[in-house]
Amino acid sequence: MAFKFENLEIWQLAKELTKKVYSLVHDLPKEEQFNLSSQIRRASTSIALNIAEGSTSQTDPEQLRF
Repeated sequence: MAFKFENLEIWQLAKELTKKVYSLVHDLPKEEQFNLSSQIRRASTSIALNIAEGSTSQTDPEQLRF
């Protein structure tokens, strides 16, 4: 059984963005591999997580409205 947010196009796009970010951080300079790459990965992951969290607290009519 899929969660409601998994059908949202915006959540699917956020998931794709996270995949791209994870592959791109490998190209950062060596001195940025830990701090900057960690921050960028967490920020991109946060987008999909926030969408999922927000959609699970909504009723179906609220979901359609937003």
